[in-house]
Amino acid sequence: MEGTMDKKVLTIIPAKLGSTRLPRKNILPLRGRPLIEYTIKSATESGCCGEIMVSTESEEIADIAKQAGAKVPFMRSKDLARDPAGVADVCLDVLRQYERIGKFFDILIILLPTTPFRTPNDIRNALDIFKKNKAKFLMSVSEFGHNPFWALKRLKQKSLIMEPCFPDFINLKRHELPNTYRANGAITIVDIPSFLENRTYYGRPLFTYTMPWNRSVDIDTLEDFLFAEFLLERGIFDEQDS
Repeated sequence: MEGTMDKKVLTIIPAKLGSTRLPRKNILPLRGRPLIEYTIKSATESGCCGEIMVSTESEEIADIAKQAGAKVPFMRSKDLARDPAGVADVCLDVLRQYERIGKFFDILIILLPTTPFRTPNDIRNALDIFKKNKAKFLMSVSEFGHNPFWALKRLKQKSLIMEPCFPDFINLKRHELPNTYRANGAITIVDIPSFLENRTYYGRPLFTYTMPWNRSVDIDTLEDFLFAEFLLERGIFDEQDS
């Protein structure tokens, strides 16, 4: 890969212990391994993630992360471990913490532990797109299973009457609709000076790396977790896929 050594890379895996819809989701055992281990493994095996650190307020998660090969140079504050703090807030704080100890980076990779099926090649390929295009912001995406241009909305809360959100598209056939994509949370890459200036990873222009649906599973509920187990059991996702 061109230019992988010319800039210093920091990879942050944000992993708080609490979760409203699925308690302790970041360390739930997925086929016998804590969920976060899948992300640490893909980051380590990619060979391009630079310093790999986990941001957490939990000593339990910190211990699991260290055993899996990630660093936890400092703990996250309790305020950043609960709403309304978001991932961008956490990453900005991590960069400030590193600055205090005299460590600076050029590129930031953010890998959510709730998307365990990204591969090392996914990370390498996304970073390659980022570097070749001299991008400032990049996100991994996957195509919507149901095109949102067919979405309906209620006229009033709890009303049985709905109307199209996009009336100009509602009567079009699937192949006539624009392809639409969602950010899947697997990989986000930003130029750190641009991130510090914008304080968001949704900067423009936003480059993308497209991933298939089976590597884009984002675990937020029990149903998501059971679906991930199903994919592993049926071999629909192969851990050795690259």
